[in-house]
Amino acid sequence: MENNKFMQVLENILLPIADKLNNNRYLTALRDGFMIALPLIIFGSMFVVLANFPFLDELLSKEAYAAYQSALNPASNATLSIMGAFVIIGIGYKLTEQYKLESPIYGGVVALAAFLILTPQVLEDVTGVIPTSILGAEGLFLGLFTAFFAAELYRFFVQKNWTIKMPAGVPDAVSKSFSSLIPIALTLTVFLLTRIGFSFTPFETVQNFIYTIIQQPLTALGSGLPATIVAVVLIQVFWFFGLHGQIIVNSVFDPIWYALNDQNLQAFQAGTELPNVITKQFIDTFLVGMGGTGMTLAVILLIYLIGRSRQLKQIGKLGTPPGIFNVNEPIIFGLPIVMNPLVLVPWILAPVVVTVITYFSMSTGLVPKPAGIIVPWTTPPILSGYLATGNAWQGAVLQAFNLIVVMLIWWPFLKILDKNYYENEKNTSKDKIIFEEITGIKGFRDFLN
Repeated sequence: MENNKFMQVLENILLPIADKLNNNRYLTALRDGFMIALPLIIFGSMFVVLANFPFLDELLSKEAYAAYQSALNPASNATLSIMGAFVIIGIGYKLTEQYKLESPIYGGVVALAAFLILTPQVLEDVTGVIPTSILGAEGLFLGLFTAFFAAELYRFFVQKNWTIKMPAGVPDAVSKSFSSLIPIALTLTVFLLTRIGFSFTPFETVQNFIYTIIQQPLTALGSGLPATIVAVVLIQVFWFFGLHGQIIVNSVFDPIWYALNDQNLQAFQAGTELPNVITKQFIDTFLVGMGGTGMTLAVILLIYLIGRSRQLKQIGKLGTPPGIFNVNEPIIFGLPIVMNPLVLVPWILAPVVVTVITYFSMSTGLVPKPAGIIVPWTTPPILSGYLATGNAWQGAVLQAFNLIVVMLIWWPFLKILDKNYYENEKNTSKDKIIFEEITGIKGFRDFLN
C-alpha cells in the first residue's frame, strides 16, 4: 500500500513536468537540431580516431606521421570543429518548421547569418576573419539563443505578411526567395543593431556577455558530479514512467556536455591535459553506451546466469542482439522496468553508483578522461570505452568493471522477479493439468497418442 502511495505521488509530480518538457517547442527544436548535426559530428569523430590511431606514431617516421595526420585532419576540421554552425542551422530550421511556414530552410540560414553578425570578426588584428573555434562548441550557447530569436523574428515578420508577392508565372524557387527577402532583412537588421549596441557596453560583444553571464556558470555546474547525478536520476525516473528520459533531460544538458566535450577534444588534439571528466561521451559511453539506458546489458547477462523462469529467459534472448548495440526497449518494456516497483531501486541506484565510480576513476587518473571523440551510440560496450578515451585500454576495462557492478546491484532484485515469474509459471502449469484432467482433455490426448 505504501508503495502504491509513493508511486502515485511520483506520478502526480513528474508526469506533468515531463509532458510540458516533451511538448516544449524550443526543447524539441534544440533536440532535433542536434540530431541534424549528429551524422556530421560522428563522421568527424571517426577521423579523429583514425588520425590518432594507437602505435602509428611509432610505426611511421615523424614526417610520415605528421603528413598522415595532416591528410585526415580536414575531415574533423570541416565537421566536428564547426559543429555549432550545423546545430544553429538545424535549430532554426526545426523551429520554423514547427510553425508550418513555407520553406523552413530560411529559418535555418537566417539563424546562422544572425549568429555570424554577432560574432567578432577579428583575428590577430586581421578584420573580416571568423575564428573556427567560435563556430564550434565554444560559440554554441550564443548560437542556441541566436537561433531561437532569429527563427522567432523571421516567423513574426512572415506571419505579419511583410513579404514581396511575385506575379503568377514566376518560378516557385524565385517566388519563395523574394517572399523571404523582407523578413530576413528585418531579422538580420535587428541583430546588427544588437551588435552595435553591445559595442558600447563593458562586455563589448554579445559573445562575451553570454559567456560571462550564462555559459561559464552553467558549464561549471554541468561539469560537476552533483549536477550529473541529478541528471542521471531524472533520466532513470522518467524512463520508469515510460517517458524517454534521454530526450527530456538531454535537451537541457546537451549544450553543456557538448561544450565540455569540445574542450577535451581540442586538448586531446593538441596533446595537452584533458580538462573535463564530465562530457557528452562520459554520459553516452559509460552510462547509456552499456546496453542502453540503465546499462541493461548487465541485466541480460544476469538473466543468463540466474534466470529460471521461461518468461525471463525468453526476454533475455530477445534483448541480447539489440542490447549489444545499446537498444534496450525489449528489456524496458518486456521485463518490464516501466512501472515495476520490484526493479525501481536497482534501476535508479545502479547508474548513480556507476557515475560515481567512473567520475573518480577518471578524476584520479586511473582511467583517461573522455578524449572528446563522439563515438556512435550503437558501438558495443568495451569497444566504445576504448575509443572514447582516445584508444586507451583502461576505458574498456572500466566498462567491463561497471557491468559487473551493475550485475551485483541487480542480483537480489532480479532473483525476486525471477522467483515470482517461476512460481506463476508453475501454478499456471498445475492449473492447466487439473483443468485437463477434470474436462477429460488429458485422457483424450493420451488416447490419441
